[in-house]
Amino acid sequence: MSTFRLQLPTDPRWVELAESNIEEILTDHAWCEQKAATNAITIIALNSEHEDLVTDMLQLAQEEISHFQMVHDIIKKRGYKLGRERKDDYVGELAKYMKANADGSREKGFVERMLFSAMIEARSCERFKVLSENVRDAELALFYRELMESEAGHYTTFITYARRYGGNVDVEKRWREWLEHEATIIARYGKKENIHG
Repeated sequence: MSTFRLQLPTDPRWVELAESNIEEILTDHAWCEQKAATNAITIIALNSEHEDLVTDMLQLAQEEISHFQMVHDIIKKRGYKLGRERKDDYVGELAKYMKANADGSREKGFVERMLFSAMIEARSCERFKVLSENVRDAELALFYRELMESEAGHYTTFITYARRYGGNVDVEKRWREWLEHEATIIARYGKKENIHG
C-alpha cells in the first residue's frame, strides 16, 4: 500500500516530464484546482439538505480557489501565461466508472460522487508529494510540500460523508473497489507533463 492507500505509486521519473515544461504543469494544476472547487459547489447544489456537508464543502471550495490563485500567482511571477483549460482524461475515466455504478438510487449516486472526489484528491496529493520530493526547483518543492499538507485531509472528508449519508451502501467495500479500478487506469498514465498525465 502506498500513500493514501493508492495501489500503484507514481514513478518519480514522471517529475522529469514535469520539469521539462513547468509552464504546462502549472497551467494544468491551476485548472485542476478550479475543477475541484466547482465539484465541491456541485455537491452542495445536489445535497443542500445536509448542513454539515454544505459547511465543509464551502470551506473546501474556498481552499481550492485559493490554491488556484496561488498557482496563478506563480505563473505570473515567472512570466508564464495561464493557458486554456485542459481536458483531464484520467478524471474522465473515473467519471465513467462513477456513472456506471450509480444505479439510479440517490444514496448510491451520492456515495459514488464522494468516492470519485476522494479518488481524485488522493491521487493529486500523491502527485504533489512526488513533485515536492523530486523536483529540483526549490521554490516549487516547498510549494508542493505545503500544498500536499494542506490538501491531505480532503480525500478523508469525502469518504467520511460517504459513510455518513450513504445509507446501506458498504462504503469500505466500494472504496476498495475504487482503489483497485484506479490502479488499472493510472497504469496507463505518467507519460505527460500534467498533474494526472
